[in-house]
Amino acid sequence: MLCNPHFSHVVHICIIDPQTSFGILSHFILDVVSCLQTTAMASRAGPRAAGTDGSDFQHRERVASHYQMSVALKSEIRKLNIVHALIWVLMAAQVTVSQLSLVSHKVVASPYQWEYPYFLSIIPLVFSFLALPRNKISYLVISMISAGLFCVAPLVYGSMEMFPVAQQLYRHGKAYRFIFGFPAVTVMYLVIVIAVQVHAWQIYYSKKLLDQWFTGTQEKKKK
Repeated sequence: MLCNPHFSHVVHICIIDPQTSFGILSHFILDVVSCLQTTAMASRAGPRAAGTDGSDFQHRERVASHYQMSVALKSEIRKLNIVHALIWVLMAAQVTVSQLSLVSHKVVASPYQWEYPYFLSIIPLVFSFLALPRNKISYLVISMISAGLFCVAPLVYGSMEMFPVAQQLYRHGKAYRFIFGFPAVTVMYLVIVIAVQVHAWQIYYSKKLLDQWFTGTQEKKKK
């Protein structure tokens, strides 16, 4: 639709009086070009959110970015928490089977000392799951601190505890503990390697999520 409402009148004049048609048509063309430029600029600006004048566009973009990043980080942390829970269940099963003598120690070896304090790693796992649904900053902080104490520290101690046994297996090929036919030290070192990576990424993503939550809190205070 043309912006000039007198289009039909202009055409009528041009037909009746050809001598004055050139000046009238030139003004009309300029009006049409100006209208098209205004329409194009408005279309590039995009739709405007209802109830706003468009001045808070950058703020709304920052809020959307923080929300998307928070959702992505929560998803990654939940995946890592599931893997952590699986490791914890497997180790708990080994200790339970060994302590209750459900099978022979030749099939499932008795646990190493570091495995007992690692059971406390359920504490940061629970706090992490509790923190995610409602953005509980205090719970997430507790989860990060306790992860260092109850997850990483026992794994470091375990790698030191089992090192002489691993060295003996490597040099002499002798093993005295087995888990389903495999040397227990090899199986548990594999568990440590996987668990260290899981806990490292848990702490890393939790720190980034905590930063996002703090940024969102500061944005709300500014409003």
